[in-house]
Amino acid sequence: MIYEDKFEKYNSNLKKLEKKLQDPKITSDFSELEKISKEYKKTKEIVDAFLNSEKIEEDIKQAEEMLNQQDDEEIKEMAEQELSELNNKHEKIKKELTLLLIPEDPKDSKNVIMEIRAGVGGDEAEIFAGELLRMYSMYATKKKYKIEIISKTDTPMGGIKEAVLNILGDGAYSNFKYEIGVHRVQRVPETEKQGRVHTSAASIVVMPEAEEKDLEIDQNDVRIDTFCSGGKGGQSVNTTYSAVRLTHIPTGIVVSCQDERSQTQNKIKAFTVLRSRILAQEEEKKAKEEREFKQGQIGSGDRSEKIRTYNFPQDRLTDHRIKYTTHGLDKIMSGELDELITNLKMEMANIKLKQI
Repeated sequence: MIYEDKFEKYNSNLKKLEKKLQDPKITSDFSELEKISKEYKKTKEIVDAFLNSEKIEEDIKQAEEMLNQQDDEEIKEMAEQELSELNNKHEKIKKELTLLLIPEDPKDSKNVIMEIRAGVGGDEAEIFAGELLRMYSMYATKKKYKIEIISKTDTPMGGIKEAVLNILGDGAYSNFKYEIGVHRVQRVPETEKQGRVHTSAASIVVMPEAEEKDLEIDQNDVRIDTFCSGGKGGQSVNTTYSAVRLTHIPTGIVVSCQDERSQTQNKIKAFTVLRSRILAQEEEKKAKEEREFKQGQIGSGDRSEKIRTYNFPQDRLTDHRIKYTTHGLDKIMSGELDELITNLKMEMANIKLKQI
């Protein structure tokens, strides 16, 4: 059995939790019952995965014995096919179990504040930033998350200079948190007459959405400015001062929001982004001080780190942190990110397991 040394611990804990769920003192306390029930559900899921892996291992052993004992070519072929399917199942359950064994990050269930900015590369970088916005929006839709654009600056070529969006849904942060960093694109721009491949970039910042209970901001530390919303090329969208700009004086962080028609709604959204940025800045500083991100861990969480290359001439995507390469950029740019994100999660899970 894989991770056999950990099975007894979880199996023993499951039995203890079952007894607690039968205790009248716990069943009469809704808050405690909810907490124990959640722990029981998670522990049972892990124990079931262990037992499932053990059964598959037994089936593999029997299939191997059958294969070794058979002389009939047709039966041997059937046994080989069964063995191949069982090995695939075993690999799948091993991945599932590895992810289950990692202690949950309390931030994983949170909503996401994502910022996309065009980097070096002029018009091509802005077009690529717009394509990344579309890619993440389509992926979020596939995951049944809600997307709210907080601010966006469009460009004449159909790209964006920057965009700030709120992605809402259970587990959003767990699926987007590894996207932070510099994304590089290599391709021939439409404006390139000599067919030369250009390299451009866009940067992504991902933060868990901070709630008021996570961080209290002193209103005296914030300067609030209002202005008229603007559209492409700077033309006025409306003549009322509905757009809001917040400046957090102690940190110098500036947040603007003009997506909503109501000044109050823009202010609420802007404060959500401001809280998230301040909290992310504090955590980044703390992580550096504690040297939390050790050598070998995927991604330092540094927004200046080059994490991925999208090579269009070779139809290839490479994630440099886990040395992962795949093809089919059309699908990926259409939001098919599950395989990539699963591989990132697996690599991080393996690193954390070694640390544990």
